[in-house]
Amino acid sequence: MTRRPARFLPRRRQSSRPRRRLTALLLAIVLLPLVPATAQADDPPLPPPSAPAARSAVAAMQPGWNLGNTYDAIPDETSWGNPPVTRALLKKVKSQGFKSIRLPVTWGIHQGAAPDHRIDSAWMAKVRQVVEWALDEDLYVLLNMHHDSWMWVNNLSTDHDTVLARFSATWTQIAAEFRDEPSRLVFESINEPTFSGTSGDDENYRLLAELNRVFHRIVRESGGRNAARLLVLPTLYTNADQGRLDALATELTSLRDPMVATTIHFYGWWPFSVNIAGYTKFDTTSEQDLTSTFDRVYDAFVERGIPVVIGEYALLAYDHNRPGIIERGEVRKYFEFLGDYARRHKLTTMLWDAGQFLNRNTLQWRDPELFAQIKSSWTTRSGTASSDTVFLPKSSAVTSQVLTLNPHGTDFQGLRRGSRNLLRGKDYTVSGDQLTLTAAALTELAGDRTYGVGATLEARFSRGVPWRIDVITYDAPVLSSASGSTDGLSIPTRFRGDMLATMEARYDDGSNAGPASWTSYQQWDTAFTAYTGDSIKLTSDFFTSLKDDSRVTLTFHFWSGASATYHVIKTGGTVTGTTA
Repeated sequence: MTRRPARFLPRRRQSSRPRRRLTALLLAIVLLPLVPATAQADDPPLPPPSAPAARSAVAAMQPGWNLGNTYDAIPDETSWGNPPVTRALLKKVKSQGFKSIRLPVTWGIHQGAAPDHRIDSAWMAKVRQVVEWALDEDLYVLLNMHHDSWMWVNNLSTDHDTVLARFSATWTQIAAEFRDEPSRLVFESINEPTFSGTSGDDENYRLLAELNRVFHRIVRESGGRNAARLLVLPTLYTNADQGRLDALATELTSLRDPMVATTIHFYGWWPFSVNIAGYTKFDTTSEQDLTSTFDRVYDAFVERGIPVVIGEYALLAYDHNRPGIIERGEVRKYFEFLGDYARRHKLTTMLWDAGQFLNRNTLQWRDPELFAQIKSSWTTRSGTASSDTVFLPKSSAVTSQVLTLNPHGTDFQGLRRGSRNLLRGKDYTVSGDQLTLTAAALTELAGDRTYGVGATLEARFSRGVPWRIDVITYDAPVLSSASGSTDGLSIPTRFRGDMLATMEARYDDGSNAGPASWTSYQQWDTAFTAYTGDSIKLTSDFFTSLKDDSRVTLTFHFWSGASATYHVIKTGGTVTGTTA
């Protein structure tokens, strides 16, 4: 995967002229044979719609799941931490409601020398086995060329003939191997295409169009079921900026093939997706980034009868090995919103799972509540709230707490703890969208006031999945002085029930400090981490970016709303940290 931040664009204005769009589409189809392939226009030509069979197939692939970090791993399927694929895994995926899998495969490291570039027979047999297992489970399979995109295909501009010959040889072998497989096997030309040494986007677009034409010709000419097999073509970088979409629309026009679909990837508003610049919540900015992206894709393709596969979606920093980068409730809000908006825009979604969602050793979901939220979003909306936590300071009396409900068109049904329903009017009240938990109820729920989660509630709505609310006892975290080297500094921290949200860093003159010099709010995992219950760690990258002998003031922000100030100074290879 090659991750790129999505560009923020304003919300699309809804069109009030569907008849004009339909007329333009019909004219484009009628006049298309009269337009030279080299014709230039201010706007890209409207591509002809895909065949009903293509649209039906893509719709039948919803929802999809990626077998990530396996056959795309380097050098072999277990190299990136996942176990060998089993038939039981695919049965599990099918049983959970998925209708398709995307099978990313890196071919280049399993190929011989030029001119044949012969794919290792044992590797091809492994890929074939997974394809057949999945087809036997009645799953669609989207088979692609994956990390080859940045390992050698990216050199197309500077080593054109060599790269094109290898690309052709690779797809010739794949097409021949699978030419007689059922139509539920779908081919994707290249993952996240990128090119080095080019003059800019215009050249990038030409190179990608050339690759897609070669891919298209090889597959179609290989015969068998490949003559009418559904083919999926990506935008440049699989990005959904308007220029990328327009360029792909032009490609589709030149191909004149009704059995094609398009694909992009989506990992959310980049600052939220990696926790930088203070974007710790799935707020209106993150929401608008998603709606703008999906609206552009819908307008460019779906509305013109061309199906779209969101070939990968997740959050860049979501990883079970690194908990806390993105707060759990905010993760749930993102997936709830994404699933619903994609469904209403007829976009087929394929969850990128490199092992962070489904544990492939136990075949259990690592976070069952999160998966339930994802699964529910395929068919309906769920209610949420402004937060999934209620913090009660241990050092002061318990008071009532207010959360804002986000029903999303559902009806709020009440609160439950385990098998017991809380009493409306006594334990909580509702006024409009304001849910108030009473002091008496919270006192009972907090129990012995031990730091941490004292009780978990469910806010229930008329449809969708419940919204979890943790009642947490805390006090403001306490940090201690420390010393170390520029390899990293561990700051002893008593979290006392609280959780770190983000960190700011500034020099005494007010300027930003840290690797991300454009913002005071540094990126989790790049500048700092907080994965253990006893410390906050500052990284070597953070100290490398600092000026010598200049004091840096750190402000740690916690999810309770508390904050803590800390000072660090780098002198040569040593660093010291002191409390404010």
